[in-house]
Amino acid sequence: MNKIETARLLLRPIEKEDAAAIYEFSRNPNVGLSAGWKPHETLEETLEIMNQIFIGKEHIFGIILKDSNKLIGSIGLMSDPHRENPQAMMIGYALAKEQWGKGLMKEAATAVIEYGFKEHNFSLITCTCYPDNIRSHRVIEKCGFTHEGRLRQCEVRYDGTVMDMECFSITPEEWEKRVGY
Repeated sequence: MNKIETARLLLRPIEKEDAAAIYEFSRNPNVGLSAGWKPHETLEETLEIMNQIFIGKEHIFGIILKDSNKLIGSIGLMSDPHRENPQAMMIGYALAKEQWGKGLMKEAATAVIEYGFKEHNFSLITCTCYPDNIRSHRVIEKCGFTHEGRLRQCEVRYDGTVMDMECFSITPEEWEKRVGY
């Protein structure tokens, strides 16, 4: 499995042994709510979700702080459920609340976008977020995504609230112009 290294982070496959760390940030109601998922209530729930979404999945990474070797989030590329193009991947991420505002998610997202285009030749990387998720909007904007529009009433959040979704994408050509490789 692939590992990606940045100045402050190591991105590596998520393992079963990461359950306690993932539970720790996933139980915070501020982390999941902005992404639409219910805060985790038990370690067993975290393990079940990890088995469904993270463990053994290609292009999914734990975000590790190099200086402390602590897992602080997750990031990855998965098939975009809104597109039939198998070369269009959607980026998703979550970060422990105490790490917000430090530029770590932009650092991780930049590395994963580069990985998607350079290592796997994906034709498009997309992302979505709720209109009121200002922090995710900032990461998306800083990574150079193009706003495609708002998909209205497209998702029912875990608490039953019907949510709009802001949709964004970036092509390899746009990425190349942005980073100059």
